[in-house]
Amino acid sequence: MKYLKSKVLLFAALFVFAAAAGDSSAAFAQTGVKGKVRSARGGAIAGATVTARQKGEDVKTVTTDSDGEFVMEGLQSGLYNFVFTKNGFSSGTKYNVEVKKNKITDLGDRLVLTTDQGTLVIVRGSVFNQDGVSIYGAKVEIERIAENGSARKVGTGYTSEAGEFTFRFPEGAAKFRVTASVKDVKASKEVEVSGEAAIYRTAITLNLPKSN
Repeated sequence: MKYLKSKVLLFAALFVFAAAAGDSSAAFAQTGVKGKVRSARGGAIAGATVTARQKGEDVKTVTTDSDGEFVMEGLQSGLYNFVFTKNGFSSGTKYNVEVKKNKITDLGDRLVLTTDQGTLVIVRGSVFNQDGVSIYGAKVEIERIAENGSARKVGTGYTSEAGEFTFRFPEGAAKFRVTASVKDVKASKEVEVSGEAAIYRTAITLNLPKSN
């Protein structure tokens, strides 16, 4: 009888301990959000700032890791706007996100920031024939020229209906060679970039054979 009573007491003690442990885990459950910030090309953006805003006030801020991921804990339940910023990118905002108590809300892995045009070196130009008429569909290749004179292709495109082309690069001093071609006719121009974010323009003329 004493043995049975001891087992009952032991079972009750274990039940109380388990219940207490459950309450403890619930008490320590976090409220917040997580997600991943990417560029328009799909690459992870490390060091992006993620800010939770509620009623116009900044509540909490975290930074993405090397994989573009973040976890923000310690929020109160409610509706938030989340703002994502990073130098070189336009800011993004996710509006009216409901954060629930004791839950980490997943904002997804497609929080996309687009490149800020104001921080880019833009090489823009036009392709004409010898009569000054713009050429549509000309192939345009751009190479970066190293100090030793070697060249590496860094972009390819085709002219628009207005005969124009555009290439975009991060800030930094560089020398580029732009080559336009139609069939076997080609011509090149070199473009010096000081390194500052700006638009650098050029024009290329192709001496095309005239049709009879």
